[in-house]
Amino acid sequence: MSANDKSNGNDATRVASVGDEDLVKYDVEHSEATAQHTVEKPESIRNMSADEIKKLETRMVRKMDIVIMPIMGILYLLNYVDRSALAATKVYGIMEDLGMSTTDFATVISILFLGYLPFQIPSNLLITKISRPGLYICSAATVWGCVSAATAAVKTYQGLMAIRVFLGVTEAVFFPGVIYFLSAWYTKNELGKRLAALFMFQMIGSAFGGFVAAACLTLDGRYGIAGWRWLFIVEGSVTIGCGLIFALLMPEYPHNARLLKPIERDYAVWRLEVEAGEGEAHEDTTTLGSFKLAILDGKVWVMVLSMGYLQAMGSSVNFFPSIVETLGFNKINTMLLTTPPYILAAIIFYGISYLSDRKNIIYPIIVGCLALGVVAYPIALGTIQMGPRYFAMMLMPTVCTGPQIMIYKTMNVHMARPYPKRAAGVAMINAIGGISNVWASYLYFDAPHYYAAFGALLACDIAFFFTITGYAMYVRRINKLLSGTPEEQRRAMKSGVTQQQIDLGWRYIGY
Repeated sequence: MSANDKSNGNDATRVASVGDEDLVKYDVEHSEATAQHTVEKPESIRNMSADEIKKLETRMVRKMDIVIMPIMGILYLLNYVDRSALAATKVYGIMEDLGMSTTDFATVISILFLGYLPFQIPSNLLITKISRPGLYICSAATVWGCVSAATAAVKTYQGLMAIRVFLGVTEAVFFPGVIYFLSAWYTKNELGKRLAALFMFQMIGSAFGGFVAAACLTLDGRYGIAGWRWLFIVEGSVTIGCGLIFALLMPEYPHNARLLKPIERDYAVWRLEVEAGEGEAHEDTTTLGSFKLAILDGKVWVMVLSMGYLQAMGSSVNFFPSIVETLGFNKINTMLLTTPPYILAAIIFYGISYLSDRKNIIYPIIVGCLALGVVAYPIALGTIQMGPRYFAMMLMPTVCTGPQIMIYKTMNVHMARPYPKRAAGVAMINAIGGISNVWASYLYFDAPHYYAAFGALLACDIAFFFTITGYAMYVRRINKLLSGTPEEQRRAMKSGVTQQQIDLGWRYIGY
């Protein structure tokens, strides 16, 4: 028996009598110690003390946060605002101006995904082969800003349909690309807070989008231009300007980032390799090969199904102004009342991301958010009284978006290597899971009750709970195999774990 096998056998004996929580805690601590010896330190940091490395890491991560997160956050805010601006225009009178029915409006909402969904996977496969992914993302932002601003010029329902498809194509680059990009910079203990920060920017955009929409309504008729057209002009122009500026500032990968000093680049790459194996600077897995790995991995499809449930639940955001309008307020107050639910969601996102990163938990947070859905959706189904219904509306953004943060974190932590597989998986859950946005758009009829919509969202909430619980049971079983004998570890490799990850003491955390 080799020394490595003896070590594994001793580890198995040591953890044989402990429970799941103790096992995971031991595995995380053990993997950190094992990884230090498995991946050789770069020469530039080899003789540094633990305190010196800690100071280096703190300085490096702060530098990354100061540059990367504001850029990504603002672009995500604009991405979401540009895509969802149409929801506000229903209150503004776009249906009357373009002669659309309720079904026509639902079609215009959903047809964006005809362009958005198919192009995410090829775009994310492409981004793994591009040496400047930051420039790629910022350039895409400039293009979709132009398309969004051009929406103001449409004169017919058919013209609006065409430009929405093109908007979907141009926006397909952004979100899955950003998720992949962040996972190439941050460790698993840092990623949750950064993903939550992105969604907080989204919630802020949704919240203050109501104020922007209300402001644009005051421009109605100025220079003969309708208020809803001003909304597209203003938001599209801001996106174009930000995309051009950020293209000059955005860094690329850690190993070639001018943002970092040489010693910081060495450490940034090394710490990611310690955590999950060789990273972007070293892997040579083919793009199509990694895409095949993602397609054949059942865990990816569980994430796709889970995202399908969440995107259906998130369809309420696409119609949120219309839902709030059922409370009976005027147009401006309706737009202003869309703000508080998103502010509450942003606060909750910060809390759950901090808890997730600090305690390495994902599954309990998902279940907690779904429990809020079991409260919110039945209330929305059962009453149209202002107090209870607005209380349900306050919970809806948290219910659908909180678990999305955890699903993206799961994808990036549980399918960390090879990195093109991770990129393909992120695009798959966003693209295929996003199909739910199409059929869910047709559920919002029969106002003010919206029985079909809220009934379907409640069903998705419950189905998602059973799906993610099954996944949790599965990865716990694999973790036990990874902590077992060499033969059990080889069985665990069938789940997609590499030999290098086993050598690193890697585990499926959070569940």
